[in-house]
Amino acid sequence: MDTREVLGSWIDGPKAAAEKMGADFGYRGERLGLPQEGPGSLVGTGRRIGALCVDGWLCSLVAYGMIAHGNQSSANLWSTPLFYTVTVLLLATTGTTVGKRLFGMRVVRLGGGRASIPQVLLRTLMLCLVVPALVWDRDGRGLHDKAVGTVEVRI
Repeated sequence: MDTREVLGSWIDGPKAAAEKMGADFGYRGERLGLPQEGPGSLVGTGRRIGALCVDGWLCSLVAYGMIAHGNQSSANLWSTPLFYTVTVLLLATTGTTVGKRLFGMRVVRLGGGRASIPQVLLRTLMLCLVVPALVWDRDGRGLHDKAVGTVEVRI
């Protein structure tokens, strides 16, 4: 057996090599019991990043205009705490933020239903730390979602 097939090439990666050898990983979200498409299915990375950008931009705009009154350095200090507060309040009450709603997604518990307040608090704190959100599993869930047992799904 050629060891390059076992390890995967640096272009294809180990998943592609395993699939060539017959491994079936299924669709994203299958292990979680989620549908492959439509409402309740996992949201793609592009939508999640887009929603995060919208939410971050809106919080920066509010911090700049309403809290810091045009002072850029003060607005920079207020942006992250404002993002944390707004995200926690909206996720705890509606399960979605402005950006998530625009991109057609919401945060739910793995078993279904709205995430609890402790889940939302810890999830948002880890999101603000950035690194946990950059570590994904094969379903595309960030470490911040895995740690609290939530998932972002399509509406």
